[in-house]
Amino acid sequence: MSLIYFLVPFLLVIAVATVFTRDLLAAVIIFSAYSLIMAVVWQQLGAPVLALAEVAIGAGVTVVLFVVAVCRTTREEKV
Repeated sequence: MSLIYFLVPFLLVIAVATVFTRDLLAAVIIFSAYSLIMAVVWQQLGAPVLALAEVAIGAGVTVVLFVVAVCRTTREEKV
């Protein structure tokens, strides 16, 4: 149970970092870390099926779709 006390504040920090990151690809990578840590939290809370769903959907499919979307965008540099 003590692992959850460490992971929940860490999840809050990662969520804030995802919102305030200016680089889109970095935000997607941070979001994937959030999903993986959230899966560990679900596992620690005794919900292994939900943890597997979080890994498959949150850290798998969603991140791949975000990376494809970011790669299809163009960057405009502000001068």
